[in-house]
Amino acid sequence: MAASNSTLAQCLSQAQAQGLARVDAQMLLLHSLGRDLHDRAWLLTHDSDPLGALQLAQWQTAVQRRLDGEPVAYITGRKDFFGLTLAVDARVLDPRPDTETLVEWALAVLPQAPTPNALRVLDLGTGSGAVALALQHARPDAHVWAVDLSADALVVARANALQLNLPVQFIASNWFAQIDAHFDLIVANPPYIAQADPHLRALQHEPLQALTSGSDGLSDIRHIIAHAPNYLAHSAWLLLEHGHDQAERVRSLLVQAGFLRVQSHTDLAGHVRCSGGQTLSQ
Repeated sequence: MAASNSTLAQCLSQAQAQGLARVDAQMLLLHSLGRDLHDRAWLLTHDSDPLGALQLAQWQTAVQRRLDGEPVAYITGRKDFFGLTLAVDARVLDPRPDTETLVEWALAVLPQAPTPNALRVLDLGTGSGAVALALQHARPDAHVWAVDLSADALVVARANALQLNLPVQFIASNWFAQIDAHFDLIVANPPYIAQADPHLRALQHEPLQALTSGSDGLSDIRHIIAHAPNYLAHSAWLLLEHGHDQAERVRSLLVQAGFLRVQSHTDLAGHVRCSGGQTLSQ
């Protein structure tokens, strides 16, 4: 454990020796110092600075929480997603960079020019609001709705929308249960992990109900695909994030439901991360 007169460089070195990734250690140290989490260059120019007693205590607590598997975003209370800084805590999933693939695809299928009638977009299972807020920020001409069954998640999402001054409309709903409209695009990052998946142990700090979906992880995806055609306008898209090994099954479900142009997209790591399809044109 770091001594009371430890420098920034010594703290980072000791944290890495304990198994922390360098970027995680840097962000946690900046958080403990009350500095912007992006200010890693400042750490290099102040690496010989000592930590005060309170800063050191905060740092040691943060390191231990991370070593126990808690996401950095929960420890710092913040997470960057698609150029936005979101408030994040254990009431919602830690937004992953992989999910930015879903946002990029969504923006690509939306008409690029403003339309006579405002575009209507629905985000299912919004959590922290990450996807809905990213889409609203990129397309201020669109009307974006976001739903979640969790009242706690909606508190987080609404606070993020208020902080970012983005007019997303949030609805408490079990998927489409409280929805009565048609949309030009529906996106969803639903739970997609099988209930007995051993990888869940590494996600113990995150809300289980936002992670698991039946024995094969596809229960919620099946429900969304089956009901989405009732809420999609003509030539509209349904885009879904899923597990890296679920693309073939998700594409099959989309085809069976009558979607056209069914396809998948990969994330930056090369994993097939999202699948989607389009409704019939008029």
